[in-house]
Amino acid sequence: MTVGNMEEEEEISAVREFNRFYTARLGLLRKRHLNGDLSLTEARILYEIGACPRLTASTLQETLCLNAGYISRSLALLTKRRLVRQAPSKQDGREKLLTLSPAGESAVAWLNEQSALQIKGLLANVNSTDRTALLDSLSKVRSILNGPKRSSIRIVRLSKSNDDAIRLLGEYYEAVSVVQRDTPEAIQKIIDDPGSGVWLSYLDEKAVGCVVLRKLASIPFAGECKRLYVQPMARGHRIADRLLDAQEDFARSKGLRWIYLDSYDDLKAAIALYRKRGYVSCERYNDNPQATVFLRKNIRSRS
Repeated sequence: MTVGNMEEEEEISAVREFNRFYTARLGLLRKRHLNGDLSLTEARILYEIGACPRLTASTLQETLCLNAGYISRSLALLTKRRLVRQAPSKQDGREKLLTLSPAGESAVAWLNEQSALQIKGLLANVNSTDRTALLDSLSKVRSILNGPKRSSIRIVRLSKSNDDAIRLLGEYYEAVSVVQRDTPEAIQKIIDDPGSGVWLSYLDEKAVGCVVLRKLASIPFAGECKRLYVQPMARGHRIADRLLDAQEDFARSKGLRWIYLDSYDDLKAAIALYRKRGYVSCERYNDNPQATVFLRKNIRSRS
């Protein structure tokens, strides 16, 4: 056996040994996850649907890297147990839109609570210094293992509405329960307006995110950021930031000085992103009945 082969076998052995350690420590070998009524796979499927209502089975398959037949059988079982609801997609009759039933939402809430308690117990006797080291190590492992898969990302400003834009906007409306929705004609009107625009993000040539800029007639030198959305399986690539960068660069080129937006309190992750990028609170500027948070950003200089 050569030295190179010996080193490789030792590396493989070390990774396998760690796998055996953490799968046992986290209880992943148990038939039922967290001593509940679901397997680990079933629990993860419910979590993904809860995180992105009206997810499709194909997107779920890509996110979890599972066989299509296995996903189909699991969804059929969860539907039979009245934890998941499936509705035909208007955009693609071959797809079913997945949502949780009230019982499914209760199951996910229980799983989240039990999982948090489990991790809290694991960390109970770990001091703050070691916790920081642990979290840094977890982040580094994820980064290293994701490293070889360099995904290509591109941002495109549309010159004409297309199926990708309609699909992503539809997912956004459902994900955040939007009441005031744009018609396809309204979207095309925004695209045709030289001071407005619609951007799509492509991850490995698949459309996975969108954002809209609409010039505000009521406020001089201002536009409004709308419909920022990135599919769950595409998150972690800073796509939202890149969409907003493209939007802001365009707005500056058109002489705009401010970008406004509205949101509501439950969208904490989105609000945190906006504030991190320099958005600050402002007075209500529109009549959106769902909005509870109003922000604006001065874009005259690139941050």
